[in-house]
Amino acid sequence: MTIKAVIFDIGNVLIGWQPEQFFDSVIGEERRAAFFAAVDLHGMNDRIDAGANFHDTLMQTAKDHSDWADEIHLWHDRWIDMAAPLITHSERLMYALQAKGIQVFSLTNFGIQTYDLAAESYPFMRKFDRDFISGHMGVIKPDPVIYQMLEDASGLSGDALLFADDRQDNIDAANARGWQTHLFEHPQGWANKLVTAGLLGRDEAQ
Repeated sequence: MTIKAVIFDIGNVLIGWQPEQFFDSVIGEERRAAFFAAVDLHGMNDRIDAGANFHDTLMQTAKDHSDWADEIHLWHDRWIDMAAPLITHSERLMYALQAKGIQVFSLTNFGIQTYDLAAESYPFMRKFDRDFISGHMGVIKPDPVIYQMLEDASGLSGDALLFADDRQDNIDAANARGWQTHLFEHPQGWANKLVTAGLLGRDEAQ
């Protein structure tokens, strides 16, 4: 079947997302390791990605972990510094696909407020043909429900969809639905996949 839409994850595909690296640079590796061990920051972030209010969730977490309140406030106040940098080659691939008339969707674990915050810095986030943002959908990858919701909304399924994500569990869930997939490790690998799939020429994928 001809691919009808290409689906991009955002974090670590179109923009960086490495909270550990940010905190290493700000508070040092040793204190960062203690911070991440003491506070379930990834669980906190999953709740935000599933639709919980960003500010309220961070403030409650700071209240619950007062010994780490300063660091948790850093997560809130400097969140955009963790969501960096722009992966420019991936952005070019997105626009190159759209220039060929190929639909490009997002499918991303992202909070409601944090998506709006990131979009102020990264205009591409407002330029997808369809947005599938977990915070608005109330469910996060790799739950099969979020993939079903995309299929139902777009009218597309199976190998009509090509999906790039940096996490193997998210890729596995898409594979289980018959989607074509690419485990994203670097933008050149994704570019090569798009060329191999016949969606872009080599010059277009630069």
